[in-house]
Amino acid sequence: MTLHMMTPTEAPSTTSQDERREWIRIDDRVLMEYRVVMESGHTLPVETGAPTADMISTAVGKPTAELLARSGDSLAGSPVLPWIMKVDYLLEVILNALAASQPDSVAMARPMDVNLSGGGVGFVSDRELSTGDQLALKLILPPFILIKATVRVIRAMAQAGGHGYIIATEFVDLKPDDQEHLIRHILQAQAEQLRARHKAAAAASGRLS
Repeated sequence: MTLHMMTPTEAPSTTSQDERREWIRIDDRVLMEYRVVMESGHTLPVETGAPTADMISTAVGKPTAELLARSGDSLAGSPVLPWIMKVDYLLEVILNALAASQPDSVAMARPMDVNLSGGGVGFVSDRELSTGDQLALKLILPPFILIKATVRVIRAMAQAGGHGYIIATEFVDLKPDDQEHLIRHILQAQAEQLRARHKAAAAASGRLS
């Protein structure tokens, strides 16, 4: 998925190194929840209905899976891991029970394909949004970093085929520490993606030789 909001070449040429980091962007899959901010200040959920068991399982298990992937053998052989798995299991049981008995009480981040930068987030929404709409956004970055922000919709257009809307946003309220966490995640994810591509290219070259 390519969600263009603004490319690095569109950034002012006189920006500092810190500012240039904001223009780096990646396509990623993260846990995200967003709500429309009304004029009254109240927020309106975009997703309707209780999360399914699969959604809950993915949301609970994704941070642990990412932690394992990044820590490698150091956590895989740790006595802490069984406790983490037990907590995940109990949390999943509780959330499933709540979703069944009180569907409206379980509002949770869901895995979403996004385009991330230090200046905004792009994603596909099932609901039509308008330019200028403000959204209350929650992102969970690996392994367990929660980022809360307010974004403004700067572009919204229907996808080809009429399945959803491509939304581009910019941050209007993001704490500096959260922005730093976000940029660090982007830089790390970009490095991991480059390593994966180089590894795949080397493997393909070896097969051809």
